[in-house]
Amino acid sequence: MQKKINIQNKKAQFEYLLISNYNAGIVLSGTEIKSIRDGKASIKEAFCQFNEKNELFIVGMYIGEYAFAKNFTHSPRSNRKLLLNKAELKKLSKEVKNSGLTIIPVKLFINDKGFAKIQIALAKGKKLYDKREAIKNREIKRNLNQIKKK
Repeated sequence: MQKKINIQNKKAQFEYLLISNYNAGIVLSGTEIKSIRDGKASIKEAFCQFNEKNELFIVGMYIGEYAFAKNFTHSPRSNRKLLLNKAELKKLSKEVKNSGLTIIPVKLFINDKGFAKIQIALAKGKKLYDKREAIKNREIKRNLNQIKKK
C-alpha cells in the first residue's frame, strides 16, 4: 500500500485571504510523478499565471529529480500546465484581471486513481495589520488550550 501524499503550502493561509478553492490536474512528464510519490516536491514559492492563450500554468513549483532515472530526467523548476474546465478558467481569468486577485497553490496530493492533483485558491494578499491579528488570535487559542489541559 502506498503512503498518502499531501504536500501543503502552510504559509498560504497566513499570507493570503483565501476566497475560493479549485482542484486542478497537472500535466507532468516522465519521472515527475515518481518524484511526487516519493514526496520530493514543494509548492512554497509557487504561484499561478495565465499565458497568451488563456491557459493556466504553475510557476516556481519544485519537483526533485528522480534518483533512479538515468537519461530522461526533468528540470526541477519548469512551468507546468494546470488542467481545469473552460468555465473555471474563464472565471479565474476574469477575477485576476479585474479584481487584482492572485492564484496560489494550497495543496498537492494524489487522488484515488493515482493522478497528481493540486488545490489552487483565488486569494487576496493580507495587509500587515491582518497578519498581526492572525498571530494574536493564534496565541490566544494556544493559551486557552494550555489552560484547558491544566
